[in-house]
Amino acid sequence: MPTADVAAAWPERFEEVTERLAPRFGRKDLRRRAESYMRGLLGRVDRKNSWQLAEALGDATPHGVQRLLGRARWDADAVRDDLRGYVVERLGEADGVLIVDETGFLKKGTKSVGVQRQYSGTAGRIENCQVGVFLAYRTGRGAAFLDRALYLPKSWAGDAARRREAGVPEGVAFATKPEQARAMLRRALKAGVPAAWVTADEVYGSDYKFRSLVEQAGLGYVVAVSSAQRLFLGGFYGRADALAAGLPADDWLRLSCGAGSKGQRLYDWAFVEFAFQSDGAWTKGLLVRRSIAEPHERAYYLCRGRKGTTVEGLARVAGCRWAIESAFEQAKQEVGLDGYEVRSWAGWHRHVTLSLLAHAFLEALRAEAGPPPPKRGRRGVSPS
Repeated sequence: MPTADVAAAWPERFEEVTERLAPRFGRKDLRRRAESYMRGLLGRVDRKNSWQLAEALGDATPHGVQRLLGRARWDADAVRDDLRGYVVERLGEADGVLIVDETGFLKKGTKSVGVQRQYSGTAGRIENCQVGVFLAYRTGRGAAFLDRALYLPKSWAGDAARRREAGVPEGVAFATKPEQARAMLRRALKAGVPAAWVTADEVYGSDYKFRSLVEQAGLGYVVAVSSAQRLFLGGFYGRADALAAGLPADDWLRLSCGAGSKGQRLYDWAFVEFAFQSDGAWTKGLLVRRSIAEPHERAYYLCRGRKGTTVEGLARVAGCRWAIESAFEQAKQEVGLDGYEVRSWAGWHRHVTLSLLAHAFLEALRAEAGPPPPKRGRRGVSPS
């Protein structure tokens, strides 16, 4: 849940968000409904579905909430653009990191748009779920989401009857998750989001077109790839794990990639430069992360950074991926990101967009409040 200070402060600052929303909702009653929905997402409601939000807002039925997310006329993509502008205004920094990741939304039945048995990172296994691809933004001031896309599997994209029932627009065709990520990244770049780096997991890092887009934008990247990623390096041709296996002991550095809930996230790191792919301005290479407790547990990253970028700097960017995992958790716990019960295409995008805006609002307030005070030891002394 939000900290006590943020929880107490948001009602007084709520107009900062509603003023941005107002132009997107032409009718006064619709504007008030959207504002009430946002208040419900930010409030202390156990399950933020249509019925419980309606009850919290004093409505006898959920019809008003359902209409807002369904038949009412407003553009969720325009609100998404407002979300992006708000995040940049409140959290933006020149060395920001753009982060791509996905999350699953567990569902029952077959009617919710995009649902099928597919891998859910949330559950860590194949489940009946929807999957959303998200673009987040991390700076020294905080982390929030910029964009979202519902993954529409081929089983849905090619089924006219299911598309019609769920209200999938005619112009929406099947797109892979990396294609969706590239589209979101293009929108962020076109909007001028200040950033220096991009990071993503191996679903996206293994996509050459994704890495190429980042390069064309003049940004660096630290993107995960599998241990089986093929590398072509002058005198070496083989898998990433084979290259890492031959690294001498003195190539490894013990570094933190950021603070976690239990302290600094310490790992051993090594970097192999791809000299023939580097030029006077940029360096490319393979970054390897090794567990201290379980040395056989390793992660691999393809990297591109400006000349002079240190291993410490690359590790820091790699560690930013935890920021989006934390943001997913916050958005689900605090503002009901996964609490919806809508089934339609419009309903998913509308709820998720308003939820992300609510999360960004709280994150901006947290950034203003500054970091929490250090935990005290038993004798009132901060642990070193």
